[in-house]
Amino acid sequence: MAPSFSLVWAVLALAPKVWLQSQDPYYPSDIGAQLVHTKPQINFNIVDGAPSPLTLDNLASLNAFGGKDTIYLTSVDDVTQNPTWLNGVKPDGNGKTNSATTCAVIVNDRGSGSVDAYYMYFYANNQGNTVLGQEIGDHVGDWEHNMIRFQDGVPQAVWYSQHSYGQAFTYSSLEKQGLRPVGYSGKGTHATYATPGTHDHTIPGFNLPQGLLEDETDQGTLWDPIASAYFYSYNAVSDSFTAYDGTSPTNWLQYLGNWGDEQYPDSDPRQDKILGISQTANDKSYCVLRMSIEPLPKEGPPNAPVAEAIILAIVGHQGALASREEAELAGQLAAWGDASSTPESLADGPLQANSADAKANKKEADRSRFSARGRVAD
Repeated sequence: MAPSFSLVWAVLALAPKVWLQSQDPYYPSDIGAQLVHTKPQINFNIVDGAPSPLTLDNLASLNAFGGKDTIYLTSVDDVTQNPTWLNGVKPDGNGKTNSATTCAVIVNDRGSGSVDAYYMYFYANNQGNTVLGQEIGDHVGDWEHNMIRFQDGVPQAVWYSQHSYGQAFTYSSLEKQGLRPVGYSGKGTHATYATPGTHDHTIPGFNLPQGLLEDETDQGTLWDPIASAYFYSYNAVSDSFTAYDGTSPTNWLQYLGNWGDEQYPDSDPRQDKILGISQTANDKSYCVLRMSIEPLPKEGPPNAPVAEAIILAIVGHQGALASREEAELAGQLAAWGDASSTPESLADGPLQANSADAKANKKEADRSRFSARGRVAD
């Protein structure tokens, strides 16, 4: 069954915006460009027989050589020298990363009116936190994401990925620009938070007032991820992705390996340790973030538990858009850029009521926070 036209528009019109931290030198990066600057390796050895050049149209062929714990897209440069491609692309005044496709939107139809929209954000580099003067947890290749859960076309909750963890909030409780939820990206790590300021992540899920590992966020540069994005659905029955525009590459979405370097061994002079923690870590960023999250509650007390998120499957809507809807969506994707151009189909009915409730709701996001347990790629 094809999704309703209003839901397709909602996935766009409610897409999150992200504030990048003002002192973060690493901006969102072009997904395909990562392949130009890396080569596939297993145990630090080049994969014989791998396609050359690697592209988003043949990347999944590497799965024949190994999976997520085997293959690493290893930098051709010494990343400790900070080659310029790690810096990414700074969004312009409209939030667009010009000449760089830095986001992938994947729609997940769970059935019974429950739909998840994943907004996947890519950065070429992750700069870890500094502890006792030493950076720890640096790695190449960094996937982050938000996810919005819709029920019968109405936004219910939003997930924010944070390191090996994350948080979920009711949609109505969140800061927004218009209808669009706002996220705050941690300096260097790009963990995504619902509020600005300092965020502890020393013990995943506890979010203590202070800690050894802290992310700093603020209103630096505003990024509009869907201004430069691919848009997909995923059919769970056939295990296949479909590009809404009919032309965007889909093969890369099936790649199961890592998007950066394997952790340097202790014998490598580029590797440092503090308190037994390595400066450079394994890249654990998987483009195919295969998550399954049980339904998030519409309401609930602060810190009400959410079912554990595990890496299972990104699943999308089953069935194609009706031809009229597909044509109109393709036209919107081509002309997209002004988030204020919300279609009339979103201005009527329950979505508008939800937006009005959100504007009237003056509670801070933390008062409606749900802690979430699980494994989410850093």
